[in-house]
Amino acid sequence: MPAAAAAALPTDREEASRILGAALPLDWPQSDLLDLLPLQASASHADERFGVWVMIERETTSVVGDMGFIGPPDDHGSVEVGYSVIPIRRRRGYATEAARAVVDWALDQSGVEVVVASCDHDNVPSIRTLERIGFLRTGETNGRIRWRYERRSGQS
Repeated sequence: MPAAAAAALPTDREEASRILGAALPLDWPQSDLLDLLPLQASASHADERFGVWVMIERETTSVVGDMGFIGPPDDHGSVEVGYSVIPIRRRRGYATEAARAVVDWALDQSGVEVVVASCDHDNVPSIRTLERIGFLRTGETNGRIRWRYERRSGQS
Protein backbone atom coordinates (compact mmCIF):
# COMPACT_ATOMS: atom_id res chain seq x y z
CA MET A 1 0.00 0.00 0.00
CA PRO A 2 1.53 3.31 -0.99
CA ALA A 3 2.05 5.67 1.95
CA ALA A 4 -0.24 8.20 0.26
CA ALA A 5 -3.14 5.70 0.22
CA ALA A 6 -2.58 4.89 3.90
CA ALA A 7 -2.57 8.61 4.71
CA ALA A 8 -5.86 9.09 2.86
CA LEU A 9 -7.60 6.23 4.69
CA PRO A 10 -10.03 6.33 6.37
CA THR A 11 -10.95 10.02 6.00
CA ASP A 12 -10.68 10.35 2.20
CA ARG A 13 -11.78 7.00 0.80
CA GLU A 14 -12.21 8.44 -2.71
CA GLU A 15 -8.56 9.51 -2.82
CA ALA A 16 -7.38 6.19 -1.36
CA SER A 17 -9.43 4.35 -3.98
CA ARG A 18 -7.88 6.46 -6.74
CA ILE A 19 -4.35 5.81 -5.48
CA LEU A 20 -4.96 2.07 -5.14
CA GLY A 21 -6.80 1.81 -8.44
CA ALA A 22 -9.51 -0.26 -6.76
CA ALA A 23 -12.97 0.11 -5.28
CA LEU A 24 -13.11 0.15 -1.47
CA PRO A 25 -15.92 -1.84 0.11
CA LEU A 26 -17.64 -0.25 3.09
CA ASP A 27 -16.29 -2.90 5.49
CA TRP A 28 -12.65 -2.22 4.58
CA PRO A 29 -10.36 -1.34 6.19
CA GLN A 30 -11.21 -3.45 9.21
CA SER A 31 -10.37 -2.26 12.72
CA ASP A 32 -7.10 -4.23 12.99
CA LEU A 33 -5.69 -2.32 10.01
CA LEU A 34 -6.74 1.12 11.23
CA ASP A 35 -4.03 1.08 13.92
CA LEU A 36 -1.35 0.35 11.30
CA LEU A 37 -2.33 3.07 8.83
CA PRO A 38 -0.33 5.91 10.50
CA LEU A 39 2.83 3.76 10.42
CA GLN A 40 2.27 2.87 6.76
CA ALA A 41 1.47 6.52 5.94
CA SER A 42 4.82 7.63 7.36
CA ALA A 43 6.84 4.84 5.70
CA SER A 44 9.53 5.70 3.22
CA HIS A 45 9.17 4.27 -0.27
CA ALA A 46 11.73 1.57 0.62
CA ASP A 47 9.91 0.67 3.86
CA GLU A 48 6.40 0.50 2.32
CA ARG A 49 7.13 -2.98 1.02
CA PHE A 50 7.53 -4.40 4.55
CA GLY A 51 4.23 -2.89 5.62
CA VAL A 52 0.65 -3.29 4.39
CA TRP A 53 -0.23 -4.96 1.09
CA VAL A 54 -3.73 -4.87 -0.38
CA MET A 55 -5.65 -7.85 -1.81
CA ILE A 56 -7.61 -6.81 -4.89
CA GLU A 57 -10.12 -9.13 -6.53
CA ARG A 58 -9.27 -9.38 -10.23
CA GLU A 59 -12.84 -9.68 -11.52
CA THR A 60 -14.25 -6.66 -9.67
CA THR A 61 -11.11 -4.57 -9.07
CA SER A 62 -12.31 -4.28 -5.49
CA VAL A 63 -10.30 -4.59 -2.28
CA VAL A 64 -11.12 -7.88 -0.53
CA GLY A 65 -8.57 -7.71 2.25
CA ASP A 66 -5.07 -6.84 3.30
CA MET A 67 -1.93 -8.52 4.44
CA GLY A 68 1.59 -7.60 5.11
CA PHE A 69 4.47 -7.48 7.48
CA ILE A 70 4.95 -6.16 10.96
CA GLY A 71 8.06 -4.26 9.95
CA PRO A 72 11.25 -5.07 8.06
CA PRO A 73 13.41 -8.12 8.79
CA ASP A 74 14.91 -8.24 12.26
CA ASP A 75 18.57 -8.95 13.02
CA HIS A 76 17.90 -12.69 12.67
CA GLY A 77 16.37 -12.37 9.18
CA SER A 78 12.81 -12.88 10.43
CA VAL A 79 9.67 -11.06 9.27
CA GLU A 80 6.18 -11.51 10.68
CA VAL A 81 3.19 -11.70 8.36
CA GLY A 82 -0.50 -11.16 9.03
CA TYR A 83 -3.63 -10.98 6.90
CA SER A 84 -7.34 -10.24 6.93
CA VAL A 85 -10.15 -10.76 4.40
CA ILE A 86 -13.45 -8.90 4.56
CA PRO A 87 -16.29 -11.16 5.75
CA ILE A 88 -18.23 -11.35 2.47
CA ARG A 89 -15.10 -12.49 0.57
CA ARG A 90 -13.88 -15.17 2.98
CA ARG A 91 -13.60 -18.86 2.07
CA ARG A 92 -12.62 -18.11 -1.54
CA GLY A 93 -8.88 -18.74 -1.24
CA TYR A 94 -7.79 -15.10 -1.21
CA ALA A 95 -5.81 -15.37 2.03
CA THR A 96 -4.01 -18.51 0.85
CA GLU A 97 -3.15 -17.04 -2.55
CA ALA A 98 -1.98 -13.73 -1.10
CA ALA A 99 -0.06 -15.26 1.80
CA ARG A 100 1.74 -17.70 -0.48
CA ALA A 101 2.73 -14.86 -2.83
CA VAL A 102 3.91 -12.57 -0.01
CA VAL A 103 5.89 -15.36 1.71
CA ASP A 104 7.59 -16.25 -1.59
CA TRP A 105 8.33 -12.56 -2.21
CA ALA A 106 9.72 -12.09 1.31
CA LEU A 107 12.05 -15.06 1.04
CA ASP A 108 13.43 -13.60 -2.20
CA GLN A 109 14.42 -10.38 -0.37
CA SER A 110 17.92 -9.84 0.89
CA GLY A 111 18.13 -10.33 4.65
CA VAL A 112 15.01 -12.50 4.98
CA GLU A 113 15.53 -16.11 6.09
CA VAL A 114 12.27 -16.95 7.85
CA VAL A 115 8.65 -15.78 7.91
CA VAL A 116 6.67 -16.11 11.14
CA ALA A 117 2.97 -15.70 11.94
CA SER A 118 0.56 -16.08 14.84
CA CYS A 119 -3.14 -16.70 15.18
CA ASP A 120 -5.78 -17.45 17.78
CA HIS A 121 -6.57 -21.08 18.64
CA ASP A 122 -10.15 -20.70 17.46
CA ASN A 123 -9.28 -19.12 14.10
CA VAL A 124 -9.61 -22.34 12.12
CA PRO A 125 -9.57 -20.65 8.68
CA SER A 126 -6.27 -18.94 9.49
CA ILE A 127 -4.82 -22.18 10.86
CA ARG A 128 -5.77 -23.97 7.63
CA THR A 129 -4.31 -21.18 5.51
CA LEU A 130 -0.97 -21.36 7.30
CA GLU A 131 -0.91 -25.16 7.09
CA ARG A 132 -1.72 -25.09 3.34
CA ILE A 133 1.19 -22.79 2.66
CA GLY A 134 3.59 -24.97 4.64
CA PHE A 135 4.03 -23.09 7.92
CA LEU A 136 4.94 -25.25 10.91
CA ARG A 137 3.60 -24.72 14.44
CA THR A 138 6.36 -23.71 16.81
CA GLY A 139 4.47 -23.23 20.06
CA GLU A 140 2.43 -20.59 21.82
CA THR A 141 3.02 -17.03 22.93
CA ASN A 142 0.47 -15.08 24.94
CA GLY A 143 -2.24 -17.63 24.16
CA ARG A 144 -1.67 -17.47 20.39
CA ILE A 145 -0.31 -20.22 18.15
CA ARG A 146 3.08 -19.32 16.66
CA TRP A 147 4.08 -20.44 13.15
CA ARG A 148 7.31 -20.51 11.13
CA TYR A 149 8.15 -20.87 7.44
CA GLU A 150 11.83 -21.15 6.61
CA ARG A 151 13.67 -20.91 3.36
CA ARG A 152 13.79 -24.43 1.97
CA SER A 153 17.01 -25.91 0.62
CA GLY A 154 17.24 -25.20 -3.07
CA GLN A 155 15.56 -21.78 -2.64
CA SER A 156 17.74 -18.79 -3.34
